[in-house]
Amino acid sequence: MRSGAGGNGCVSFRREAHVEYGGPDGGNGGRGGDVWIEVDPDLNTLIDFRYRRHFHAGDGRPGAGRARSGKNGQSMVLKVPKGTEVLEEDGETVLADLKRRGDRLRVAAGGNGGFGNLHFKSPRNQAPRRANPGQGGVERTIWLRLKVIADAGLVGLPNAGKSTFLAAVSNARPRVADYPFTTTHPVLGMIDLDGREFVMADIPGLIEGAHHGKGIGDRFLRHLERCSVLLHLVDGTSDDVVRDYRTVLHEITCYGCGLEKKPCVVALNKVDALEQGEIDAGLDALVHETDNPVIPVSGVSRVGVRGVLRSIMNRIPDRSEEDGGTWHP
Repeated sequence: MRSGAGGNGCVSFRREAHVEYGGPDGGNGGRGGDVWIEVDPDLNTLIDFRYRRHFHAGDGRPGAGRARSGKNGQSMVLKVPKGTEVLEEDGETVLADLKRRGDRLRVAAGGNGGFGNLHFKSPRNQAPRRANPGQGGVERTIWLRLKVIADAGLVGLPNAGKSTFLAAVSNARPRVADYPFTTTHPVLGMIDLDGREFVMADIPGLIEGAHHGKGIGDRFLRHLERCSVLLHLVDGTSDDVVRDYRTVLHEITCYGCGLEKKPCVVALNKVDALEQGEIDAGLDALVHETDNPVIPVSGVSRVGVRGVLRSIMNRIPDRSEEDGGTWHP
């Protein structure tokens, strides 16, 4: 991106009939436009920046005679969703974390306009013949990284039934199919329960070695960093539910960033496809492993759904929308 350059100052003298000593009247150049990044609460992706990656603010106009200043350049405002991080070109240095409505950051300041010769008039120099050029704009490269803001996050192995569960409890319509990695990008669903609303995020399933880059779930683990609580769905039809539970827990722990410390609700999913004895055995094994209650649930038959949602909601702190502000890095 590039901010606007300032306009040049003007060298001009008053020319008017019957005015012998008109004096200097060159105006100042206009200021170049800034480049801002601002949160738009109506956006939820960075898709607008996939195909357009170069942004230029307007240049200031030069000054003119009769002490007329140039017009300021038009600033450019880039709209991003809540949860967007702005990083330096190295992709690591965070300039700002725009998490609230109204948060904005000026990433490139416009150049100042040059002074016209009227500015340099003094008792010792009544007819200056100099003017300043405008200041150049600022060019820089930045990265935008979105971390989805959700109250609860769904985790589990591929085909654990996360998308089916989200579709059952919200109006979200993720792709659902009987093969791994059906979900290839985060999906958000709004859940309304007992007069309260919260947002749940479904990310692609994790596999062993995900924190080293295996599979695709590791690309989206960052979206869980902002969640208040995690819902760990374990496939009840698996041959070893404890092994599945440990695999996901290990990947979350290795990823770090505080995910392993977040409150977690564990649910044994797909109980509609199990006999009661199999359900009891799976629950006992997971309870022994987690030392916490495990809820039997099914996204297809909706068994236990409301109990899981209430357990999640009780762990979500009340949040009130705060006004954002302007970042000054």
